[in-house]
Amino acid sequence: MATRRRAREVTLQLLYEYDFGTERTRNERDQFIETRMRNHPALSDFARSLLGGVMTHRSQIDSLLAKHSSNWSISRMAVIDRNILRLGIYEIVFGKTPGRVAINEAIELAKRYGDRKSRGFVNGVLDRILSENK
Repeated sequence: MATRRRAREVTLQLLYEYDFGTERTRNERDQFIETRMRNHPALSDFARSLLGGVMTHRSQIDSLLAKHSSNWSISRMAVIDRNILRLGIYEIVFGKTPGRVAINEAIELAKRYGDRKSRGFVNGVLDRILSENK
């Protein structure tokens, strides 16, 4: 069953690939999303909007990430944590998702894909960003 959380996971996979220099064409990205979302149009649109939003606002997102991740440069962060944070920041600052929901979803992604310290790191950074953007 496809869900918004699954759409976030699919978006995270594409962001992760992009961070390693693997860039798919628009058609390849759309096909990847459609396949993973089992041709569920609303969820496919949600995943595409998340991906497009993160990519469009990436420099602003990375500025916020650098500002609020004390003692961590973006390049030193684990790739998965960095992209979970980018996705969470996009949803908090630019998206329509309520801030607490965006943080909870990011923590769930960190639990599933990060290491045992990821959830605390993600929670701390996103909580600081949410507090600043209320």
